[in-house]
Amino acid sequence: MGYWIVVVDDDPIELKYAKNLLKDEGLRISCLRSGADLLKFMEHNTPDLVLLDVLMPQMDGFETFHALRVLEDSTGKSKTPVFFLTGDDDKDTERRGLKDGASDFLRKPLDKEILLSRIGNTIESNKAIEQLKKNASYDKLTGFLNKSSGAEQIADMCRTSTGALMMLDLDNFKLINDIFGHDMGDKVLIAFSNILRHNIRSQDLVSRIGGDEFLAFFVNLRSRTAIQALSDRLNAQLIGECLQLMGDDFDLPFGISVGAVLVPDYSRDYHILFKCADAAMYRVKQNGKHGAWVYEEIFSDDTNHETDIHTDMSRINIIIEERNNTEGAMVVGKEAFAQIYRFAIRYFTKYHKNAVKVLFLLSSDDPDENISELADAFIGFLRQKLTSSDVIVQIKSDQIMVLIPIFDRQEMISVANSFGKDCTKDISRSLHVEFLYEFISCESQNDG
Repeated sequence: MGYWIVVVDDDPIELKYAKNLLKDEGLRISCLRSGADLLKFMEHNTPDLVLLDVLMPQMDGFETFHALRVLEDSTGKSKTPVFFLTGDDDKDTERRGLKDGASDFLRKPLDKEILLSRIGNTIESNKAIEQLKKNASYDKLTGFLNKSSGAEQIADMCRTSTGALMMLDLDNFKLINDIFGHDMGDKVLIAFSNILRHNIRSQDLVSRIGGDEFLAFFVNLRSRTAIQALSDRLNAQLIGECLQLMGDDFDLPFGISVGAVLVPDYSRDYHILFKCADAAMYRVKQNGKHGAWVYEEIFSDDTNHETDIHTDMSRINIIIEERNNTEGAMVVGKEAFAQIYRFAIRYFTKYHKNAVKVLFLLSSDDPDENISELADAFIGFLRQKLTSSDVIVQIKSDQIMVLIPIFDRQEMISVANSFGKDCTKDISRSLHVEFLYEFISCESQNDG
């Protein structure tokens, strides 16, 4: 069988009898002489089942059983199955034992076949129940605690431990599902889970709280520098895994944003700390994603403070207005381009306007020329040729995309063709420019 059985009895003859009865059945047997010995033993051991004599001096079987359950609850251990043993033929004693929660009640002298059968059935049933509990508590894809179980256990850690509560969110995960498919999305989640698992310690706890959101408690982590280093490490390792999974051409704006709050600096209440970590996460998202932010009270929204709306408007204007040269086309990053594009489609649809997307592919006849430097020069060239209503983004080192609101298709084709000729004179004669354009017509669509 291979089970580990503990026998507790103050009578050495009974202990020897039980051990001899079971020793040839492939069982591991440990013999103890008192309830106190059992409690001390259980602090550091996890047997499969306990055979516990009811009549013992100082601490009888019932007292020992209740003390064992208190010990297991306080240490977070699973409940060990317990069989009460007695030489008395007392129905009231048997009813009391079963009512208290014992797995079985056996009378001495023990019958070997009955004992072995009940041991096997009880242990297997207990393992099946524990497995069901585990399955109900853990997320199948990542192996971390699911949302409900994670919240319960992390809340306990917030109440009792010192450290950092962290929210971890995969930036732009939807793009992977949309472009590479949901199977690849699952592979990325599994890869991230493995990365995170290798960057935590045994005392830390992680829960998956959403499709691409995770919550973690890192015990005794108090350094903002360490939190930032963890974020940098996770981001670097995740991009490495994505390149392995999706190839060297993987260039999506993908990464991890980490919002953290130090515990117990602001509270020990899980719900308050969760909001703090969420607020810190929001600040990471506001500042370009793929990084970390540790919550500070000075940055929190405080509705009790009176504000001057005119002052706020001035401050916001300074933040959002473009402070560089506004002549020529706007050059933005990929994430900003995606937001602008979505807004433009809504605008064009409502007001029945048209636009065009143009993708330029750059190459060079000269192997010594740096394609990235050529791309920078080409972007500068486009910025001067286009107008302030046009938007430019670099997709890859050799790919540039432009969004242009237009009114005349033929004129657009003529302009795009001229770019290829003019740029070779202005930038490099070895530069070749191919382009593919896609018209966006919103004239026939309904408002909204």
